[in-house]
Amino acid sequence: MIASTADGTGQGRAATLDRLGAAVIAALPACMAVANRSSPVVVGLAGLLLLAGAAASGRPLRALIVAPLATPLGLAALAFLAWCAVSLAWSPLPGLSLRTLSEFLPALLGAYLVARLAPPHLARVAKPAAWILAVTGAYVVADLASGLVIREALGQRVAAFAFNRPLLVMMLTVFPLVAVLAASGRRGLAALAALVMAVAAWRSVSGATVLGLATGALTFGVVRAVPARAGIGFVGAALLGALVLAPVEGDLLARAMPDALHQRLAASSTRARVAIARSFGAAVAADPWRGAGYGTSARFQDVPVAARIEPDLRVMLAVGHPHNTFLQVWAELGVVGAGLAALVLVLTLRALGAWPGLARSTALALLAAAGVVAFVEHGAWQAWWTAGVGAAIAWLRTLARVTSPAPEKL
Repeated sequence: MIASTADGTGQGRAATLDRLGAAVIAALPACMAVANRSSPVVVGLAGLLLLAGAAASGRPLRALIVAPLATPLGLAALAFLAWCAVSLAWSPLPGLSLRTLSEFLPALLGAYLVARLAPPHLARVAKPAAWILAVTGAYVVADLASGLVIREALGQRVAAFAFNRPLLVMMLTVFPLVAVLAASGRRGLAALAALVMAVAAWRSVSGATVLGLATGALTFGVVRAVPARAGIGFVGAALLGALVLAPVEGDLLARAMPDALHQRLAASSTRARVAIARSFGAAVAADPWRGAGYGTSARFQDVPVAARIEPDLRVMLAVGHPHNTFLQVWAELGVVGAGLAALVLVLTLRALGAWPGLARSTALALLAAAGVVAFVEHGAWQAWWTAGVGAAIAWLRTLARVTSPAPEKL
């Protein structure tokens, strides 16, 4: 009797922790709207709650957390991280590299825990998560329409771009969340969440969010209309092409984009982006094999390779990062890092081949959306983005569970 009571208490505690962890993930959009760098804390807290719940319930943590790292995909990801660590040996800015790594790794760990442990519990909070996302999107629209009077009244920074990070994280999660709702029969709520997200993105100053949503939606439509292998090949070719061509992106765009197009896209600073890509591409050409070292992009003008490129190309090395994750991997980690990143991508796509149709199409749409944002937007190791990707993967794996009785492979 005593043992039975103890087991019941442990299971009750585990269930409470699991519900709390899922609720924290559901609240992520609202948390980001209030504090636009909060996703690592939110996702990390959710990961710890879910880990405690799994331990309290006696679930096999080794199978849940350690075993996936021994798969080909897991080993490739670990090899990429190991190369990041090895590159610290030749980084000319070891303090900067270590600081960048110390911000990235905790966010990555939280993202991994959430992605592995949250899926069995997220379907129960899909409805409140959708309402939170919709209300957060409506708040963004209302505040932008009012001239940011709400942010001013709350004592927050009065700047429209302060909503860019929350919207990008919402963009990541909206694809799988809407699919989970639709698969569960809540099509009206799914449509509402998608509509509010689209309006919020359109009213914002985040061109990357609009681009990500449009790319994801277009990709979803394409891959749903073609055979599974063709859809995977389509997305894989686009992402691998972006990675392979990243070092020459600047030169290609400089030749291909006429002045009239630059003028039309003046709000997107296309001239500056092309110049940045040319500068970092020249740095890759000067040191293509091992790169300058992990995390050095923030002060790339100070690394030795900068002195080996033309003086007129050095100015743009001081912008903080290449505004292209693929190019940043090349510049910091060289051909080895780029090759390992390509291997991770290929193995991810291969794993998606075993997923049910809706989950696979949504995953490909999310990959395309995240990939196009990574191609034009932020630095590779930013913790807020890493945490957001982890939350999106958790929702994706929830979708795979909802749409198939067989456990998914990713």
